Amino acid sequence: MTSVRPLHDRVIARRVDAEEKTAGGIIIPDTAKEKPIQAEVIACGPGARDESGRVVPMEVRVGDIVLFTKWGGTEIKIDGEDLLVLKESDIIGIVDKSKAKKAA
Repeated sequence: MTSVRPLHDRVIARRVDAEEKTAGGIIIPDTAKEKPIQAEVIACGPGARDESGRVVPMEVRVGDIVLFTKWGGTEIKIDGEDLLVLKESDIIGIVDKSKAKKAA
C-alpha cells in the first residue's frame, strides 16, 4: 500500500460499514443506505499550530473509531481503496470501544 502522511490537523480514515438491519430487524437495502458517519483512523498528522507557532497535538490516534459530520471530509482513492481525509474539527467524537461492547 502507498504510504500517505497527513499534514497538520488532518487524519486519513476508512469508513466503517453501517448496520444492515434496523433495531426492529428490518433489512435495509443498499439503495436506501446512507454513507456511514463512522470511520477508523489509519493515519494522523502531527497537529495544528497555535498563534505562537507551537504544535497542538491531535486528540485522535491511529485505530480510533470516530464520528464525523455528515458532509465532512474529502473522499480520496489510494491503491483502489476509498478513504477520507478529515480535519480534526470535522470529527465530533471518538467511540469508546470498551463501553460499546459492554452495552451490547
